[in-house]
Amino acid sequence: MKKQTQATEASINVFKALADPIRLAIIRYLRQHDQALSCGEIGQAMQISKTSGSYHFKILQEAGLITVRKVGREKFVKLDRVTFDHYLIHFWQNL
Repeated sequence: MKKQTQATEASINVFKALADPIRLAIIRYLRQHDQALSCGEIGQAMQISKTSGSYHFKILQEAGLITVRKVGREKFVKLDRVTFDHYLIHFWQNL
């Protein structure tokens, strides 16, 4: 029962993360690029502040929708397609 509860919570986190228009726009932007992008670049493209970007990236990372790699002072993010495939079968075709 505990395993099922954890899976349900993870699924809820994924859908909550995707329910926000800014986070969905970030996902769409990342989908257009094959390589990891800096948080600053994404923030500029989305026209959001650094604070707002940090908040949205944290939620996306906690949901497992993005991976974050830190290089020096800069963070680079990339979609985690495994999570999408696991929780959102056929999601890519519907974007």
